[in-house]
Amino acid sequence: MTTVVSDTGVGPLLRGWREQRRLSQLELALRADSSARHISFVETGRSRPSEEMILRLAEHLEVPVRERNALLLAAGYAPRYAESPLDAPRLETLRAGIEQLLQGYEPYPALVVDGSYTVVAANRGIGLLLDGLPEHLLTPPLNAMRITLHPEGLAPRIRNLPEWRGHLLHQMERQIGLARSESLRALYAEVTAYPPPPGADDGDGPGAPGPEEVYPYFALPLRIEHDGRVLSFVSSISTFNTPLDVTVAELAIETFLPADPATVAYLQSLPPFSG
Repeated sequence: MTTVVSDTGVGPLLRGWREQRRLSQLELALRADSSARHISFVETGRSRPSEEMILRLAEHLEVPVRERNALLLAAGYAPRYAESPLDAPRLETLRAGIEQLLQGYEPYPALVVDGSYTVVAANRGIGLLLDGLPEHLLTPPLNAMRITLHPEGLAPRIRNLPEWRGHLLHQMERQIGLARSESLRALYAEVTAYPPPPGADDGDGPGAPGPEEVYPYFALPLRIEHDGRVLSFVSSISTFNTPLDVTVAELAIETFLPADPATVAYLQSLPPFSG
C-alpha cells in the first residue's frame, strides 16, 4: 500500500478520522489536552496545527502510521515515519528475528503478512497446509485471504468454513474501519464474491454448531483436512508496539497453535523438517 496525499487540507482529514471514531470535538479535546474551540478551528482551517498537535490528535484517534504521514503532508510538514523496503539493511535485525521466530515455531504453522494480507514470510508448517494447492494460487505474491477463501484454495478443506470465513471477513471489516486502504477494500470485495466450494455451506456468520460439532476448544478453531485427518488450530496475531516505520507498523505475525492433543501428536510425529 502507498500513502495517498489528498488535496483536502489537514482539517477535514482530521474531522473525518474523528467522525469515523465517533468522538465529539469536546471528547477529542479532553483526550488530547486541548479545547473544543481549538479542535473546531483546526478542522475548519481557521488554525494551522503544529506537527506535535497533529501527531497527538492522530494518536488519540488511532490513526495508522501511514495515514499520520498523510496528515502531516496535508498540513505542509514532512512525513515523520519512514517506509523502508522489508529487505532494507536497516531492517536486517528485524528480518533475522522474524525468521528465527518462524523457524522456532515449527512444526506448527506461522506466517507474516503485510497490511493487505500479502505473505512476506512463512515457515514450513504453513507449507504443509498448502501442499497440493493449484499453482496459480501459490504464485508470488501470495495472499493469505485469497489462499484461504478461494474455492480452489484451502476453503474446500476447512471443515468449519462458515465459521472461519465469518471470522476472517469480520477481521477484514474491522481493519478497513481502522485504515483507509483501497487495496484492502478491493481484496475484501474479491473474497466476499467467491462462490462456496461444492457442497459447502456459504454462511457468513459464526453460526451455532450442532450437537456433534460442539467445540471442546477455548477459542474458535480452524479445522482443516490434511492427509486424511482433521487438524485443529487456534490462531494468534501479533504486531509491533509503537512502530516508527510504516512497513513495520503494517506487519502482523500469525501463529497457529494446535487446539487438541490429536493435532499435537500428529505434527510432532512428522519427520523433522530438513534444509
